[in-house]
Formats: sequence, structure tokens, C-alpha cells
Amino acid sequence: MSLAFLALALVCVVTASAAMISRNLIHSALLLVLTWIGLAGLYLWAGADFVGFSQAIVYVGGVSMVVLFAVLLTRRQRDEPLVLIPEAGVGRVVAGLAATFWVAALLVPAMVVAPLVQRAGPGPTLTVKRIGELLAGPHLVAVLVVGVILTVSLIGALYLAAPVTAEDQPEWDNGGTGRDRGNQEEPS
Repeated sequence: MSLAFLALALVCVVTASAAMISRNLIHSALLLVLTWIGLAGLYLWAGADFVGFSQAIVYVGGVSMVVLFAVLLTRRQRDEPLVLIPEAGVGRVVAGLAATFWVAALLVPAMVVAPLVQRAGPGPTLTVKRIGELLAGPHLVAVLVVGVILTVSLIGALYLAAPVTAEDQPEWDNGGTGRDRGNQEEPS
């Protein structure tokens, strides 16, 4: 193993663990960005250029911004602390350790017994340039449709999560959210 691999793996494990442990949602999201950067580095180290650059562009550039904007836009009050996980009791710790033990008891013997056959196969015939040509050529419509679907789903999620104020409610809405009109009669 090379020093670069160990450094990238350490970055991924430490930042992912810190993201799980952090009680602040913004810090967790930013730590996930560092984890995704580490994964992109691992992909590039392994020679998977397209996957590494896709990881950097899609996750680090896109998904992380969506997560941060969704958290910041849907947070009710700035002073309100975000508590994601209640304090862990003894029962939860024991259950977590028991689950860890049983998963390790099943996986470790399987990994030890399994033969690790390393065969040198042919190199990749699909280059990054060819993938770009395919995505910008015959699959362009699919890429655009996926982009529109993701944009519409983000707008819908923000609409559903945004707080409703008094001026947002129509006059005929008697105390409801103004969004669930299916069970109410229209005004005459």
C-alpha cells in the first residue's frame, strides 16, 4: 500500500466518523464534503479518472450545495439548536456493540476464507473522452431530463419544508396550512 492511499483512506474514515458524531447538522454536511473529496482522491489514485472527476463534480459540487441549502432554508429559527440524535443510553450502546460484534463475526471468517485471485484483465477501453462524447451525444436528452427531475424535486422539497406564514394562507382556509386543500371545500 502506498502512502497516498493510506492518507486518503484516513481522511475518508476520520471525516465520515466525525460527520456521524457531530451534533451540528451544518458541520456534518461540511465534513461529508471532505469525505467526498477523499473518495474522489481514492478514485483518482486507483486510476478511475472519470469516476473520480464525477465524484468531485456531482457530490462535492452539487449534492453538498443542495444539502447545505436545504438545511439552511428549512431551519425554523437561527437560535434553535439542531438535535439529531438523542443522548445514547446504555441500552443503545450495548445494542450497537452487539450488532458490530455479530456483523464482524460473520464477515471476518468469510474474508479470511475467500481466495483473493488477482487476474490482470485488459485495460479499460472506454476513455473519459468517449464517455463525454456519449453523454453529450445520444444520451444528452436523458442527462437533461435527470437534471430537470432533480431540480423539480428540490423545489418541491423546499416548498413542502418551508414554514407557512399568515399571509400565505387564503381567506377560505380556516387554520390549515394552506397546502392541503384536498379535504376542504372550495369557497362558493
